[in-house]
Amino acid sequence: MSNSDYSEQSPQTWRDKWYEIIFEADTPSGKLFDVLLLIAILISILIVILESVSSIYLPNKVLIDIVEWIFTILFTLEYAARVICARRPLRYIFSFYGLIDLLSIIPTYLTLFMDAETLTRLTVVRSFRLMRVFRVFKLTHMLSEATALRQAIWSARSKVAVFITFVLIAVVIVGSAMHLIEGGNNEGFNSIPQSMYWAIVTMTTVGYGDTAPTTVPGKALASFMMILGYCFIIVPTGIVSAELSQAGSGNSKKVTTQVCPECMSEGHDFDAIHCKYCGSRL
Repeated sequence: MSNSDYSEQSPQTWRDKWYEIIFEADTPSGKLFDVLLLIAILISILIVILESVSSIYLPNKVLIDIVEWIFTILFTLEYAARVICARRPLRYIFSFYGLIDLLSIIPTYLTLFMDAETLTRLTVVRSFRLMRVFRVFKLTHMLSEATALRQAIWSARSKVAVFITFVLIAVVIVGSAMHLIEGGNNEGFNSIPQSMYWAIVTMTTVGYGDTAPTTVPGKALASFMMILGYCFIIVPTGIVSAELSQAGSGNSKKVTTQVCPECMSEGHDFDAIHCKYCGSRL
């Protein structure tokens, strides 16, 4: 049976109804689901943040742990519902958001088998829940802008790769030169990797101050590297901005919130009937 036959013969099954609510935001119930999901994600992230503050967590340990488990159970039920409603469950499980959903619930269950020191480290993994907020951006016009930004970055990938290659070459050359100039009397430049670290910090205008040249040639080269760093800042911005302008001018079509049930791809045109990535019926 073809995808179109399946869609036309059984459009109102319970799986189709729940699929529209959970994966899409074209209906009031779908929008409500995404709004409630957003609120739950933000509260759960707040709980994770509070767990890292000892003065707050220790006096309220039981309450915070209970709330954490409540949200974990809710996210587990949501993940199970997504797997059940998806026409191709494995496609969803191994998709980007599918992996994020799984990573957001696993750490809490692992706390049952690990010690307190390990639990503290696992709170960082729980923060992956925040990435699920991007799915809720489908509720507004932000989806089309996000699509244009993604297209701009992808179109500029070759130029950005050339730029990064040039930066790496400059870091290696300047780092080697600073090792040659400062290596004999400055511990911060005793090796080329250490000098390259200084070059990266200087080029990015971070300037930690933990390593600094002391000789006149070294200071001159450092000054050149600082000026070069300021020049480098505008290059990737200009590249992406130019591509973003072109992507925005050619992206006049309204983007729908529908997710392809076959390949789980998003960003389809509002009047699209079939997925532009796999050809399946939406």
